[in-house]
Amino acid sequence: MINNIQAMIANVRVGDLEQAIPLYKELAGDPEVLRFPYKDFQLALVGPFLLVSGPHDENIAQNATVLVDSLDAVLAALEKAGANIIDAPTEVPNGTRLVAQHPDGSVFEYLQPRT
Repeated sequence: MINNIQAMIANVRVGDLEQAIPLYKELAGDPEVLRFPYKDFQLALVGPFLLVSGPHDENIAQNATVLVDSLDAVLAALEKAGANIIDAPTEVPNGTRLVAQHPDGSVFEYLQPRT
């Protein structure tokens, strides 16, 4: 497979989004903060960190968000490996996403950004 990965974003669960943002802005070199809601969550993308605030006990923790050029290539690789698709591809505010549990137990969100 040709390199399909654009970037990886660390998912960070936080109790208070507003309180957490300043540290992550400083760590990431003071980037613009992109905020958006998703389901019952409030999210803030701060450089390579995706801060997530909300009802964490109801959701599976993801290791990271992987930005990809093509979800089709990801799905093919996941199916070949026997991964469990937790959330099928779904349109979200910033593109199309899916969540999968790899055979080793790790959980990743894959996002094909909107162009």
